[in-house]
Amino acid sequence: MAAAAAGGPVAAPVCVLVLGMAGSGKTTFVQRLAAQLHAQRCPPYLINLDPAVRDLPFPANIDIRDTVKYKEVMKQYGLGPNGGIVTSLNLFATRFDQVMKFIEKRQNASKYVIIDTPGQIEVFTWSASGTIITEALASSFPSVVVYVMDTSRSTNPVTFMSNMLYACSILYKTKLPFIVAMNKTDIIDHSFAVEWMQDFETFQDALNQETSYVSNLTRSMSLVLDEFYSSLKVVGVSAVLGTGLDDFFVQLSKAVDEYEREYRPEYERLRKTLEEAQNKQKKEQLEHLWKDMGSVCVQGNTLAGSDDASAMGPSELILTRGTLDDEEEEERESDTDDIDHEVTEESREEPAFRNFMQETRMKYQRRSNLNQ
Repeated sequence: MAAAAAGGPVAAPVCVLVLGMAGSGKTTFVQRLAAQLHAQRCPPYLINLDPAVRDLPFPANIDIRDTVKYKEVMKQYGLGPNGGIVTSLNLFATRFDQVMKFIEKRQNASKYVIIDTPGQIEVFTWSASGTIITEALASSFPSVVVYVMDTSRSTNPVTFMSNMLYACSILYKTKLPFIVAMNKTDIIDHSFAVEWMQDFETFQDALNQETSYVSNLTRSMSLVLDEFYSSLKVVGVSAVLGTGLDDFFVQLSKAVDEYEREYRPEYERLRKTLEEAQNKQKKEQLEHLWKDMGSVCVQGNTLAGSDDASAMGPSELILTRGTLDDEEEEERESDTDDIDHEVTEESREEPAFRNFMQETRMKYQRRSNLNQ
């Protein structure tokens, strides 16, 4: 704020995309984040992207429900609940450029932009609209993905591995800094999950109690995720009690630094590549246009009897329109509608020609009188 008052550059707001399985506590987590930031006199900019939510526990600055009516979409397109959510989000994504403008206007007042996503995680993660929204935010603002995990339901090693695999897929899909927020630590502490991630042998001991085929697959997959675990930011939080949020903001600050260091150059490179491709496409279209206009010019000048028509370009075509020669040619062509022969100097001295001209003047005089 001081930089803005002094006329210096304003820091771009941090966009926090909150994802997670249904029932993991995403919306409650967003509510707790908003309350924490308001208590610190740093009000966030809140966006709700869940069209099917009934009651929103936080005051959203932008609410998809104000733009798209979820039930009307279901009726109009004959869709079920999930199809209605996907279609509503797709419709909203077509107007997301306006959302970007609203965020830019509020960057002086809000340090954080928190986005709550639909309960059906696959709707946002694997849909075209989710990709459009994510890339639009990440190309303009520092963006971080927060994966909210239900810790109380992940005490089973197979369920835990399913959550981690989903988190890993989202990380490589979004290509953004990633934080795993292990929610509901007021029910059970998340230390067991952190130990499983850091100690392979401990996780294998937990899997030994499972004898199903899924446990054998999980044992194999756990080796693959070692690299994923090594760079993963994990924090235990309780959306109900508000514990762990200080650690969360520390991890969020590190994720923003990671974005500036590793991800922003890539997005700037992609943006530059896109601009170059667009400029190249425009240049090619302009060249085609010049060629087309040049061919029209050649045809027009050939009809006029020019000996060097091929040397003229579109600009010459424009400049030669309306010249004296063209006007005389047009007058000559327009006169042929009433006069079937061309007047010569010799014919002007003949009596028949004088009679013909007198009759022609009388004919035009009668036409003008009738028009009046």
